[in-house]
Amino acid sequence: MTENILVSYEPASGEEIWRGNHGDVDAAVSTARRAWGAWAALPLTNRIESLRAFANEVRREGEGLADLIAREAGKPLWEARTEVDAVVNKVDISVQAYAERTGKKKFDSGINGSAAVRHKPHGVMAVLGPYNFPAHLPNGHIVPALIAGNAVIFKPSEKTPAVGEALVGCFHRAGVPEDVIQLVIGGPKEGKALVAHPGIDGVLFTGSADAGIAINRKLAGNPGKIVALEMGGNNPIVVIDTPKLADAATLIVQSAFTSAGQRCTAARRLIVKDSVYDDLMAELVPLTRKLMVGNPVGEPQPFMGPVIDNETADRLMESFVTLMTAGGRPLLHMRRNVPDLPFLSPGIIDVTDVIDRPDLELFGPLLQVIRVPDLDAGITEANNTRFGLSASLIGGTPDEYGRFWANIRAGIVNWNSPTNGASSKAPFGGIGLSGNHRPAAYYAADYCAYPVASTEVDQPRATIGVGLRP
Repeated sequence: MTENILVSYEPASGEEIWRGNHGDVDAAVSTARRAWGAWAALPLTNRIESLRAFANEVRREGEGLADLIAREAGKPLWEARTEVDAVVNKVDISVQAYAERTGKKKFDSGINGSAAVRHKPHGVMAVLGPYNFPAHLPNGHIVPALIAGNAVIFKPSEKTPAVGEALVGCFHRAGVPEDVIQLVIGGPKEGKALVAHPGIDGVLFTGSADAGIAINRKLAGNPGKIVALEMGGNNPIVVIDTPKLADAATLIVQSAFTSAGQRCTAARRLIVKDSVYDDLMAELVPLTRKLMVGNPVGEPQPFMGPVIDNETADRLMESFVTLMTAGGRPLLHMRRNVPDLPFLSPGIIDVTDVIDRPDLELFGPLLQVIRVPDLDAGITEANNTRFGLSASLIGGTPDEYGRFWANIRAGIVNWNSPTNGASSKAPFGGIGLSGNHRPAAYYAADYCAYPVASTEVDQPRATIGVGLRP
């Protein structure tokens, strides 16, 4: 194995699934800069037609792509199929969003003149993708960027390069020029080179807060380069008075443990009113014990598969032990039942008595529980984080939800719904360490094109009314 080779392994088996060469960032950028002008000059309808062909290509390849996602990312096949559906649906949603968010405007301006607002693409965009949704999340940047007329260089996570390669192949087979959407395989070195490259006009990133902060810091002196960061969260789900505790427990499980907790919107902290705590735990813990953890493509289908790799599993196990050592009370021990493979059973730990609780995104099936006396204390505890992506209130009255909505600091605020599963027809982003106020999903059009104001007259007409010598 040479330094220039990247190898991807199936989390569930440890077997090699893909290998390939690291990409050449300079060559990709040079190619994209030559290509993007012609793509941008095409009529919008032509670009949309190519992307609708891409959606049809993904439909044709759907089952194979879902199987690849399941094997390389470790998510159950049923969930991988929903990801493929999201990739297909992204095209129509992005077409609608582009028309709504970047529509042309024209109005009168002066004598026989007019003013106009139109939008232009930025140029060459770098898309840096994550491993948890290796097709859907980068696609959520790529499709709006291509519709707007940008060229795209996509670097998938080094943990899921096979899915990235398959996704780009679908674009090419659909007729999007190979120079306009390119794949660059690699790790942090290639990612850093793309971010810093002077030929890149924008960086669209989904991943960890540490990496996002590094990107932001690197580009702080270059305000002309558009940067959109989606960096996850330490998300709270708050439970107060409700007669439907079994439903509440189900919503908590869906929030905390779907995708083995590897969603940026996953609930990391369960904040519970004291008066419902015991009854809620009596529902939540047994339900969580029933969750099947198994091979993503096995039968019967599990609720969740492994986390992405052994390093991640080790880190999560260490975090669980650290919380116990600091005074946390385990309600359900996280366990690693398959030696040398990253299968983790969900863990639940009461950290109410832990002093200086760590404000971290523990990216896996680990849920921390905190008891509070009332809703106001719950809101205060929910806001006790540097992150601000997603938050949910379970139970309460409309007035109490109104108080929660008004005071919670998050970009996604839900009531009697999970913290995850956000609609692509709404903006997706957060505040604090969760993002930089450039939400994705429906609002991705905003960072894929910039508005241009014009004053236009068909013939030059001008006079100077004052200040001239006779």
